[in-house]
Amino acid sequence: MKPYSDACDRNRDPILNVIKDWFVAPGEVLEIGSGTGQHAVYFARQLPHLQWIATDRAENHAGIKAWLDEAQLPNVRGPLELDVNEEVWPVERVDYVFSANTAHIMSWPEVEKMFEGVGRVLRSGGVFCLYGPFNRDGQFTSESNRAFDEALKARDPNMGIRDDRALKALAQTHALAFAADYSLPAKNRILVWKRDA
Repeated sequence: MKPYSDACDRNRDPILNVIKDWFVAPGEVLEIGSGTGQHAVYFARQLPHLQWIATDRAENHAGIKAWLDEAQLPNVRGPLELDVNEEVWPVERVDYVFSANTAHIMSWPEVEKMFEGVGRVLRSGGVFCLYGPFNRDGQFTSESNRAFDEALKARDPNMGIRDDRALKALAQTHALAFAADYSLPAKNRILVWKRDA
């Protein structure tokens, strides 16, 4: 049976409206943490000029494969195994990177590893779009995000909503220049970086 996330269906169009303006030229998109596989199928169908590469940890592959097998899209690859902690990723070079709702469920050292890896595989001029809840300048942007952060930390003290300033500073160390910030529904945002030449 295919896994299903109601949130994926709710957020897919607001996300699409942003990424279609950044993932413009034909190319390959590495999706870090494809989760259920719903985003991979939806975005690949809506953006046929892109080759979408679905990745996740091995334990999520069966669900992703169920979505990909049903969709039978010619422009989706995967699922490939990607653990941000590993030195070798399943791709060497990509034009774009997308990740949704991953930074707050990773530990901070894993977030650091993710940005290091993105800096390594993203082509010069390539774009990285990161979706999720983020604090702004050290402050929660809503009471619901504060409560969500508390719930995350109760589950695992290493989880938590990340601060945009910390992410921007981290990105700079990996030649990723901050490019844009979009407010989306449900107090989420998309942060965009471009890979320096």
